[in-house]
Amino acid sequence: MVGVGIAVGRRAPQEEGHVQIQNLIDGAWVGASDSSSLRVVNPARDEVIAEVPSVGVAETRSAIDAAWRARVAWASRTAGERGDLLSALAGLMHRDADRLAALMTSEQGKPLAEARGEIAYAASFLSWAAEEGKRLTGDIIPASAPDKRILVLRQPVGVTAIITPWNFPAAMITRKLGPALAAGCTVVIKPSELTPLSALAIGELACEAGIPDGVVNIITGEAGAIGDVLFDDDRVRKLSFTGSTRVGQMLMSKASKNLLRLSLELGGHAPFLVFDDADIGQAVGAAIACKFRNAGQTCICANRFYVQDGVYDEFAARFAEAIENLTVGDGAREGVQVGPLINDAAVEKVESHVADARSHGAKVTVGGKRVHPKGLADRFYAPTLIKGMTPDMVLAREETFGPVAPVARFTEEREAIELANASEYGLAAYFFTRDASRLMRVAEALEYGIVGANDGGPSTAQAPFGGVKHSGFGREGGRYAMDEYSEIKYISWQL
Repeated sequence: MVGVGIAVGRRAPQEEGHVQIQNLIDGAWVGASDSSSLRVVNPARDEVIAEVPSVGVAETRSAIDAAWRARVAWASRTAGERGDLLSALAGLMHRDADRLAALMTSEQGKPLAEARGEIAYAASFLSWAAEEGKRLTGDIIPASAPDKRILVLRQPVGVTAIITPWNFPAAMITRKLGPALAAGCTVVIKPSELTPLSALAIGELACEAGIPDGVVNIITGEAGAIGDVLFDDDRVRKLSFTGSTRVGQMLMSKASKNLLRLSLELGGHAPFLVFDDADIGQAVGAAIACKFRNAGQTCICANRFYVQDGVYDEFAARFAEAIENLTVGDGAREGVQVGPLINDAAVEKVESHVADARSHGAKVTVGGKRVHPKGLADRFYAPTLIKGMTPDMVLAREETFGPVAPVARFTEEREAIELANASEYGLAAYFFTRDASRLMRVAEALEYGIVGANDGGPSTAQAPFGGVKHSGFGREGGRYAMDEYSEIKYISWQL
């Protein structure tokens, strides 16, 4: 276990085995003023791998102070200069990809192959934002009088708070950090208490890339104490949050005090539709990747599978075979495809959903129980297929956030759309068909911010990511993300 101490200087060495555990405030690595700390636990082995500061009011204010002081100079840099620094940070992430992936697997549990993929994905947001910032342009609008001109400028929002979850501890930071910095904002990042090490490692690389002191600040600790300061300080002009709908609703209430601008990427409950005319092999492959990535702990993974009568039996049989062939174990071991759930509460939630489905008559055909790899923690759940899902089951209404795939039949297209839309959530949805007309009809009818049409992996840096209904609002990715971190100023110029 790594103990809490004071790191010297703004850059820590990157040698093998090095893990940064201090907070980054105004270019310096610091601990909590009262020496309090949080334990970081490897979920696969139930081992404490580090302790990080558990900061409070004083340190959060210091981080805001630093971001506030740095904001004018950072916004005054050209878009090209900011982009060069973001590109440098992306390059360093690629350079250290193996180290960052191993660190992520140790604190989050996902398989190494997935962790490496996430590092590349995370860097892509920085690279895209580096270029997109150069295209953050304004307008000259024809005026109503010959002696007037109307100018529209795009300017940075200002100090931005970023709160990220544990399931994608690198990508959820860079997806927000990239466009925020590209637009000229300075940031205070609060990562999940469960996975702070990936965030601090990115902070080290930001320093190495030459991003100025105070532009990127990273603080760790309990969400309540840090959040209250962020919401009370009117110098914080924007907050971007990824997490549960329940917490998002609470943040909206707190934001009303200072009319804090919000972006909220909240819960999901994605339907996965398979029509009679689908390519079943393609649909099964996409279902495996979409459902069991990160052990089902993703906000856009498929949660409800609806399969048309004509292909139900074939799809269910081929899906079951593919599920049975998945390898469960410690994510640090090569070849593992499904790692542990993040903590004991997560496993208990999965078990309760499966038990409820059984009590309502569902049939568990694959999995449905914990897996006990030798020498590891009791946090592994077998990839599971449940047939006979009905609307009265909890897993048909709530996000399971685990490796459980419930399947139900449907007969008509209209019925499938109604089942898919019968949710308070609207983040992602998937469907598979080879009928071009149906593809457009269904895509337009689904009430979701992201739709994968014959595609189980729609997330990419250049596309807008976000939901509707109780899945939040705002978009991350592509040119749309720049709107979240910029303000529009209208200038009426009398000649």
